[in-house]
Parts: sequence; structure tokens; C-alpha cells
Amino acid sequence: MVDYHAANQPYQYGPSSAGNGAGGGGSMGDYMAQEDDWDRDLLLDPAWEKQQRKTFTAWCNSHLRKAGTQIENIDEDFRDGLKLMLLLEVISGERLPKPERGKMRVHKINNVNKALDFIASKGVKLVSIGAEEIVDGNAKMTLGMIWTIILRFAIQDISVEETSAKEGLLLWCQRKTAPYKNVNVQNFHISWKDGLAFNALIHRHRPELIEYDKLRKDDPVTNLNNAFEVAEKYLDIPKMLDAEDIVNTARPDEKAIMTYVSSFYHAFSGAQKAETAANRICKVLAVNQENEHLMEDYERLASDLLEWIRRTIPWLEDRVPQKTIQEMQQKLEDFRDYRRVHKPPKVQEKCQLEINFNTLQTKLRLSNRPAFMPSEGRMVSDINNCWQHLEQAEKGYEEWLLNEIRRLERLDHLAEKFRQKASIHEAWTDGKEAMLKHRDYETATLSDIKALIRKHEAFESDLAAHQDRVEQIAAIAQELNELDYYDSHNVNTRCQKICDQWDALGSLTHSRREALEKTEKQLETIDQLHLEYAKRAAPFNNWMESAMEDLQDMFIVHTIEEIEGLISAHDQFKSTLPDADREREAILAIHKEAQRIAESNHIKLSGSNPYTTVTPQIINSKWEKVQQLVPKRDHALLEEQSKQQSNEHLRRQFASQANIVGPWIQTKMEEIGRISIEMNGTLEDQLSHLKQYERSIVDYKPNLDLLEQQHQLIQEALIFDNKHTNYTMEHIRVGWEQLLTTIARTINEVENQILTRDAKGISQEQMQEFRASFNHFDKDHGGALGPEEFKACLISLGYDVENDRQGDAEFNRIMSVVDPNHSGLVTFQAFIDFMSRETTDTDTADQVIASFKVLAGDKNFITAEELRRELPPDQAEYCIARMAPYQGPDAAPGALDYKSFSTALYGESDL
Repeated sequence: MVDYHAANQPYQYGPSSAGNGAGGGGSMGDYMAQEDDWDRDLLLDPAWEKQQRKTFTAWCNSHLRKAGTQIENIDEDFRDGLKLMLLLEVISGERLPKPERGKMRVHKINNVNKALDFIASKGVKLVSIGAEEIVDGNAKMTLGMIWTIILRFAIQDISVEETSAKEGLLLWCQRKTAPYKNVNVQNFHISWKDGLAFNALIHRHRPELIEYDKLRKDDPVTNLNNAFEVAEKYLDIPKMLDAEDIVNTARPDEKAIMTYVSSFYHAFSGAQKAETAANRICKVLAVNQENEHLMEDYERLASDLLEWIRRTIPWLEDRVPQKTIQEMQQKLEDFRDYRRVHKPPKVQEKCQLEINFNTLQTKLRLSNRPAFMPSEGRMVSDINNCWQHLEQAEKGYEEWLLNEIRRLERLDHLAEKFRQKASIHEAWTDGKEAMLKHRDYETATLSDIKALIRKHEAFESDLAAHQDRVEQIAAIAQELNELDYYDSHNVNTRCQKICDQWDALGSLTHSRREALEKTEKQLETIDQLHLEYAKRAAPFNNWMESAMEDLQDMFIVHTIEEIEGLISAHDQFKSTLPDADREREAILAIHKEAQRIAESNHIKLSGSNPYTTVTPQIINSKWEKVQQLVPKRDHALLEEQSKQQSNEHLRRQFASQANIVGPWIQTKMEEIGRISIEMNGTLEDQLSHLKQYERSIVDYKPNLDLLEQQHQLIQEALIFDNKHTNYTMEHIRVGWEQLLTTIARTINEVENQILTRDAKGISQEQMQEFRASFNHFDKDHGGALGPEEFKACLISLGYDVENDRQGDAEFNRIMSVVDPNHSGLVTFQAFIDFMSRETTDTDTADQVIASFKVLAGDKNFITAEELRRELPPDQAEYCIARMAPYQGPDAAPGALDYKSFSTALYGESDL
């Protein structure tokens, strides 16, 4: 004979039992190992044995009565093995081998062995329990065997929050009794002595059966009897314990209490299923509500950004020119203010919108929901297209502004040049018509006629010399018209007047010459010296006038080379002054020689040279004026040279900074690209590193601000080119915006990978393995795999996608999952989404429908009252507002269709 204690130890499951229990609470061997202290003296406590006999007997009868029988004495009635086999058939629902009906000991032993073999087939390893002890009526061995059956069929499959068997049952009791005062379930013995825990279990599930507030902790017998009677009468749970035995025992038998409590668990299992179903639904609805809020936020942000772009583009496309440089400069300043103040926040909003969109799509994928499709016109691609249109308009507007300012500057220069030349010409023509119309030759002497002819010849020479100026005036007026000068009307009027006057002068000159030539035959003598003087004085005078005009001519240059060219031309002009001075002295010598001859021959001269109005005083006066204008021209050119040197300094200053900032931005873009494909540490380490990297980029912003200040100085100086650098401010701005957007997107990708990893339960090692596999086949480090690269990656991970019909079909199925848009590329995010779906479980529409069906009591519809009873208020109302009325033939008043609602959560819907 083997004593009960020795037989009690091996009541444990073998290695195969770990997979049979629900949840992760450990094997029955672990549980039984904790029970070694139940009977340290190798004897069962008499009080415990009494409780076990009563409890185990009642438990066995609760099942045997389903077969129309029962036992009276637990250690006697199982000796022939017949009722033992019957009990196992009832509780397992399976058929055992046919029992032997003989009365001999061998027949009884064979029947008991069949029962024990069946228990062992269920993963229970029975050690030191033999059929002979049961047939011989060994009470302790029989109780141990029944306890093993109870553990296997009534307790092992209990699972609550990933704990199973005894711990799962204890956790269930603690959760159900937590709201009740004076109840603190910590075990299966002392915690149940006052009876309140039993009453709390019943009241929690059937509050109408128990008046819990009237129970007193100091009256345990009444409490226990109340619970036992209510359980037997209303819950069909037989009375397995005696109140007096429990109260009078220092420590009630744990096995007896567990057996009885397990009956309550199974009696209320339907309610447990409903609670589990409600929890699942709450989880699904919470995810959906959060996603809806994210969708609404995206739609609002996208609408605001698109509205701003649509308001801004017409302003940038307004190309109505202004009349003055000042007005156009104000437009340019408004545009700079837009660049500095108004646009940067919108760049940040656009970047944040893309990040929000990517985060939302990741959450939808993780919750097995369809991808979010923004309303028409609000896709990220739509916003990018609008943004590109904005930047094109922006670039065109800036180019137009600068070209228009150049045009107006050119117009002002031409207009001033026109006025200067016109004024000089008009001053020259003043009185010329009256002179040409004068008929002085009719009464003049021969000498006077000759003088008049020579004078007229000199005038014609002077007139021809002025032809170029008139043509220049007309050409400038024509150019002003072509450039759409705002005061073209007055310019044209003045130019026409000059041209008409010039034609009149030509006609009058021709008429006067004919008159003079008609009388020339009667004239003989002319003072050759005066004539020579007049002929040389006129072009010299015209040269001086042209020189004065050139010396006073306005100039506009944009580079140091241009001003140096003007200075060189001016120096060349100054080099001709000595020759001009010698010509002046020669002309004056002719005049002096005429006077000397007249004096030596006692000839009385009537006055000034009759052939020209250009007197020596005029020549000397104009020569002095030229001498004065030369240093003024020197000063003006030097000032402009200083200005251009300053501009050159601004160019070099900007180029020096741009040649640092531009390569820095490019380097950072390349470094971010390398970071995004490397594996260094955990995702959290990578995220921390990227955020530090982002802070270093933000800290670099003062260098960009300095460059903006230098660029503004360049624009204010009207500098339009810079040969010292290939970087423009526009290139720098675009590069900076791309850099900020790229680092933000990279951070968002890592955050989404963390979100995916945590939601799917992916370990850091798995994530690193995924990244290593992906990077290995991403040969060009472009962040995406082509179809052949992805297929090679799958083969390396053990997928059967070789080139045959079955492999191609499987590969096409996988590609439709990772590349639904058929772009021909698989991103890393899509890759880890696929790998996580392959290894983890997610809620499905069928699971949600099954959960609603539990809450609905197995009906095809659910009512608002049932939803409000089973779900938290906000989620209950959420469902009620969105569920359509149920239209089935078994519909009841107020019936709601939970099936279509659940399907909509995982498919196309309005949600």
C-alpha cells in the first residue's frame, strides 16, 4: 500500500500538458509542486478529509446525475471502476472502452485501469497510483485521484488575463469581488471562512438573488448557508460544503474550496464570455474613434493649407507693373516680407501634415483597418502639386520683380539722357530759324555776301555735326516707346517737335544757300583767315560741346569691370586733351593773325568774324568748362568705382557664406540618407540620435539667417549676379526646407517603426534582423527594394517563392500586400508591416462580430439597451449612433445591425 501523501505528489501533467491549458499560467506540474505543504505529516487532516469527501462526492454527483446515477460513498462506489468510467465519459464528452461486467477482482482492476489510462491520455502523468489501491478502497488514494480529475477537467482550462488553472481562478475571484467591502480574496482557504466572498460572487452576477448589504461579517454561518442555498436553488450548484465545518476549522481545505468555487466559475462562464467580448469591442471602438479624430484633424489642416496656397498664388501671379522704381521696390519688399514671415510657418505646417498622414496610415495598418483616403483634392500629392505651383509662381514673381526694376531703372536713365540731349539741341536751335529766314543778303555788300556764304557754309557744317544728336534723340525716344515708358506721350511730343524743327531747318538752310549762291557771282573777296577760322572753330566747338555732353553723361554699371571700362575710356579721353589744346591755340592764332594783318594794312574791322558766331571768347569759355568737367567726371567715376568695389565685397561676402552653407546642407542630406539605412543600436537609440541630429540642424539656423541678411543687402544694392558662387539664395532656401522635411520624415519613420514594433510585439532583435535583411538586398541604398530584390529577400527568410507556378502565385499575393499601389518598390515600413502581420495576430471583422454576438445573447441583432449595459457610456453611444437598423426576418423593435457595423470597421465605410 502507498500512503496518500506519497500518491499526492505525482499528480502532475507531463511535458505535453503545457500546450493544453489556456493562457500562459504554467503547467499542472508547477501547480502541484506548490501543494507539497498540504500534508507534511504524511496524513490528511481529519477535518480536511471530511470536507474533501463531502465536496468531491457532491462534485461527482453533479456530473453523474446527468447519466441518471450517483454515489454515496466515494471510496466504495468507485471500486468496480464502472461509475468511475461513467464519470469520465460525462465530464469529457468522450466514449471510453467498453467496461467489463464481471464481479471478480481482475474485472474491477481492468475497469479502473481503463479509467486511469484515459486520464493519462489527457496529458496527466499519474505516478504511484495503481488500480489495486482504488479497488481496495484506499480513501486517501481515491480522493487524490478525484482531485486530479477535478484539476484536469474543471480547473486547468480556466484562463484569466494570461494566467491559468489555480492562479487564473484566483484572479477571476479577485476581479469579481473587488468592489465589495469586507471581501479580500487572497487564497482558497481563510479568505472564504466568513462566507462574504461566496455571496459577493453570486451578487456580482445575479444581484437579484442576494441582499448583500444586509450580510454581517460576524455571522459567517448565516452567510455561508445563504450562499450555499441560493447556489443550489437558483444556480444548479449542489451544496458541496457544510458551513459549520468551514467555520470550525482553523484552515478550511483548499481542494474543497477550489472545487466548489470552480463550479461558480463554470456557472458564470457565459457572463465571462460577454465581458471578454465587451472588452474586445471597446478596444476596437477606441481605435476607430482615435483614427476618426486624426482623419478630421488631417482634413482641417489640409483645407487650411490649401486655402492659404489658393489665396497666395493669385497674388504671386499678379504681374501688373508700376510706373516708378519706388513702387516696384515696395512690391519687392512685400515679397521679401512674405518670404521671411508668412511662408516659413506654412512650410512647417506642410511637413507636419505629411507626418500626421504617415502616422495615421501606420495606426490604420496596425489595427487592420483600410488605408485613409482624404477627401477629393486633399491628398498629400494634391498638396504637393499645389505647393509646387506656389513655388513656381513665387519664382516667376521674383524674376518679374527684378526684371521690372531693371527695366524701370533703364527707362529712367534713358529718359534723363533724352531730356539732356533734347535740352542741348533745343538750346542750339534757338534762333536758328530766324537767322535762316533773314534776308540780309539783299542789301549786303560783296564782302558781306561772301561773308554770309562762308558763314552759311559754317552753319551747314555745324548743322551736319548736329545730325547725330538728332538721330540719337529719336533713337532714345523709340527705345522708351518700346520699353513702355509711362511718360512716353510727352517724350514723343517733344521728339516730334525736334524732328519737325530739324526738317524745317534743313529746308530753310537749303533755301538760304540757293539765295546766297545766286548772288555769289557778284561777290569776290572773302577773308580767308576768317573763313579758315570759322571752319576750324565750328568742329572744334562741336567737339567741345560733345565732350561736355559726354563728361556730363549719366552712366549705370553693375560690375567692377564695367566701371573700370568707363574709367579707362575717360583716361583715354584725357590723353587727347593736349592735342585738343594745341588745336585751340592754332585756331586762336588764326584769329590773331587776321587782326595783325588788318592792323598792319590799316583795315578797320567791323566787329566779330562774319563767318561764324564762335568767338575766341566762346572757345576759351567752353575749353575752361571742359577743364572743369574733367575732374568732376573723375570724382563721379571714382565714387562709382567705390560703390562697385563695395558691391563686389557684398558678392564675395555672400559667396563665402553660401559656399559653406550650401555644401553643409548637401552633406547633411547625404548623412541623413545613410542614417536611415544603417542599424546602430535600438530604435530608441536611433530616434534619440536623429533628434540630436535635428537639434544640431536647427542650431545651424543662425548661419542661414546671416546669409538671408547678406542676400538682402545684395538685393538692396541691386546686384543681380555673382560669379563667386553657384549657390543662389533660392537654392539655399529650397535645400534648407528639404533638409528640415527630410530629418522630420526620417524621425517619423523611426517613430512609426517603434509604434509597429510595440503594437505587434516585435522584439528589438527581430527588428534588427528585419533591417539587416532589408539593407542587405537594398544594393543602391535607396530605401526601397525592387521586385527581384524583394523576392531574394523573401527566399533568404525561408519563403517558398521560387520561379514556378505556385511560387509565383505566392509572390504575387505578397506583392499585392506590400505594394498595393503597384509602384514596383517595397519600402522598409511596408516590409516590417508585412513581417509583423506574418508573426502576430490582429483583430478581425469576424472576431468583432463574434464578440457582439456574445453580448447580444446569440441573436443576429443587438439592442441599444444591451449596448448601454455592456459597454462604457461613450462607446455605447458611439455604436448606437452608427449602427443601422436590423432588417432581418427575426428583427425586434429597436434592433440594430452589428454585423454590417463590424464589417464597416475593417472595410470601406464612411467612418
